[in-house]
Amino acid sequence: MNTSSKTAHDTLAQKSTDADIVSGGRLVAKALRNEGVDTIFTLCGGHIIDIYDGCIDEGIKIVDVRHEQTAAHAADGYARQTGKLGCVVTTAGPGCTNAVTGVATAFRSESPILHIGGQSSLTQHKMGSLQDLPHVDMMTPITKFASGVFSTERIADMISMAARECFTGAYGPSYLEIPRDILDAEIPLGQARIPEPGSYRASVRSIGDPDDIERMADILVNAERPAVLFGQQVWASNSHQECIDFVKALEIPAYMNGAARGMMKQGDPHCFDRTRSDAFKGADVILIVGTPFDFRMGYGKRITAPTLLQIDLDYRTVGKNRDISLGIAGHPGAILKAVANAASGRMKADQKKQRKQWLTSLREIEKTKLERLMPLFLSDQSPIHPYRLAWEINEFLDENSIYIGDGGDVVTISAQAVRPRNPGQWMDPGALGSLGVGTGFSMAAKLAHPEKEVVCLYGDGSFGMTSFDMETSQRFGAPFLAIVGNNSAMNQIRYGQITKYGQNRGDIGNKLGDVPFGKFGEMIGGYGEEVSEASELQPALRRAREAIQKTGKCAVVNVWIDPNEYAPGTKAQTMYK
Repeated sequence: MNTSSKTAHDTLAQKSTDADIVSGGRLVAKALRNEGVDTIFTLCGGHIIDIYDGCIDEGIKIVDVRHEQTAAHAADGYARQTGKLGCVVTTAGPGCTNAVTGVATAFRSESPILHIGGQSSLTQHKMGSLQDLPHVDMMTPITKFASGVFSTERIADMISMAARECFTGAYGPSYLEIPRDILDAEIPLGQARIPEPGSYRASVRSIGDPDDIERMADILVNAERPAVLFGQQVWASNSHQECIDFVKALEIPAYMNGAARGMMKQGDPHCFDRTRSDAFKGADVILIVGTPFDFRMGYGKRITAPTLLQIDLDYRTVGKNRDISLGIAGHPGAILKAVANAASGRMKADQKKQRKQWLTSLREIEKTKLERLMPLFLSDQSPIHPYRLAWEINEFLDENSIYIGDGGDVVTISAQAVRPRNPGQWMDPGALGSLGVGTGFSMAAKLAHPEKEVVCLYGDGSFGMTSFDMETSQRFGAPFLAIVGNNSAMNQIRYGQITKYGQNRGDIGNKLGDVPFGKFGEMIGGYGEEVSEASELQPALRRAREAIQKTGKCAVVNVWIDPNEYAPGTKAQTMYK
């Protein structure tokens, strides 16, 4: 072999050897790709840069934000919109602590996200290295699974393990800490355990005991005035069609909360939203699907029906805070389909007639309640009534609009008027009540569905928390419309303080400055407008929509609303009862 041939042979052999060597960061990316992750949300740090290198090789989009809280909320929003695993990657120390609120929000909202965090090298353990904190200990209470990774060979295996936990039972977040020397190390690819996609998951479409399916079907068939409430898990588990089929088959009035909003068309005779308390008071059988008896449900105390049924992904939620007549832990869609099949053909003509009368009576109450609200929805007062803002937003939304609420009182009020047109087109902070979710949620929604319009209603307090990442959303081609209901206060808390301590002390710690946030939209290169008259709301929203379509930049419409108007729940302080 001549010298040139030997050199070429050696080079080829070297390339072959290099191809078989893989770093920890590349193993992270390979494992994420196996889990269907196509986007990570992150803020750079020296502990995690090898993951970026791997993501480039695997074709995974890297969305880098200005604050880790936004990254975690975006991962949560991406999971909610796609049904896939969301992923947030943060550096050690403050990178992790800044993401805590977003991970905790996902935990209370049962959203499947994987948080990968950096850590100093194992060789520096307990030596006081840069940004060293006990991340696993911190994250354990707000995740379903939290662990360190202690060998490069186990990185991909541990990621698959953490991902499995995200989708086991009720969905939720997992956390993995990977020390820098583990992440940067290079090993032969054959030494790494990389589970093959589709080869390490069990079916989660459980229906529980078939006898219990029959019992539930029997109870519902023989009920005179049944009602059902669908919650967050219905959308998360992709069960909305089974739910629709179920209520139509059994002629049951349906109510929705959380991400289940928009599951049914407003014109559907089984879809109700203003009469839940009336239905629950008058029902003889109530079925709760995929939502817990937490503060939003009065811990179950407000339910007085003689028969209470429950379906939930997590057996720990069934019967928690409130005794029930029958509970089934399993997949909501699979269970409801099985119950509908078991009940098929069993309802008699007189029973169907009775159900129709029950539906009609609730519809009449719905109409009456809407009529009572219309003067508020159409109010011309100045400052603008928050109910009028909510009404105009609903009138503005179209079939392709995803609505996101980020705030306290202004968002609570919006639930009185805003009706998403399709499934998956409503997102809110959920049970943790986190402010600041809007920017991350909006960015994620637009990245997941670039063909759809994304509209986020903020309170002025929440807008100030994460709005700078609107620039990030623009940078990645994901413009959205931000509407700020600006009353210059943290009004949901303000009402309680005024009521308890009087006006002189009621404004302490909750009043904010009068900030014209429309100028912020202009500052980041987008569109901005100030609105102080109700008649200008619809024209302003249309101008903002046109600006987004024309420029591909975000828009901010700042609406000055009355600081002395409050939501009914705020006045009753129901969140604390």
